[in-house]
Amino acid sequence: MTKDLNKIIVIGDHVLIKPGAVEKTKSGLLLPAGYQDKEEIQSGYILKCGPGYALPGDAESWNADAKTVRYLPLQVKPGDLAIFVQKNAVEIKYDSEKYFIVPQSAILLVEREDF
Repeated sequence: MTKDLNKIIVIGDHVLIKPGAVEKTKSGLLLPAGYQDKEEIQSGYILKCGPGYALPGDAESWNADAKTVRYLPLQVKPGDLAIFVQKNAVEIKYDSEKYFIVPQSAILLVEREDF
């Protein structure tokens, strides 16, 4: 992760993914030949995650703690290899590198080394 990437804060249920050309993962998951050509499905490593889904506040809005935002955390985490649907992703360039901002709902599966 570059130093400039530390300035980025990912919002909500979104993740920041660095695309990578993965034909076969370390654990042996084979990705179909030509899947990158169709660009319907992409893969890449998750660099940063948002806090998750915001939960509604308490009905007692006069409560001093009502301003505390609670989140339902995401299932994914930085370091995961993600397979995701590209049509739901937003491609950005940052520091002359290509990244995707993807909602967790567009991620089909992840491969995690420490699972």
